Amino acid sequence: MSVLVQVLLTLLLLSACLGDVVTPQPHTLRSRTLKETMKLLEKVQREVSCDKVNVINIFADHKRGNNTDIFCKAATIARETKSCHRELGGIYYNLLSLGRARHKKPCPVAPGSTTSLKNFLKALDYVLQEEFKSLK
Repeated sequence: MSVLVQVLLTLLLLSACLGDVVTPQPHTLRSRTLKETMKLLEKVQREVSCDKVNVINIFADHKRGNNTDIFCKAATIARETKSCHRELGGIYYNLLSLGRARHKKPCPVAPGSTTSLKNFLKALDYVLQEEFKSLK
């Protein structure tokens, strides 16, 4: 076997190994998405221009441990209110990806009790932090 073939085979094997190391795991992707969403949410909470807008309170009946559904519903509300703050658009897409385990699009949100956008964002921040803690 020539030296060139041996070198090429070695490089091929090394690149295959590096591919496994560099590929992010689903757990890591979820963690990154949660971190990014919390960061955006913090910015929105400081600068939200229409925090007195009322939205459906999806957290009223929220049971711990079922965050996929709550992320999906929160994505719907973020989409509906993204005109209030441009960062809500990023939050919408992140929540959509976090809630995609079961759903392909934002969930319908049934009419019910309402809360202010400010309180909604605060409750969402709490759920995101709990989800992030559960990943560790």
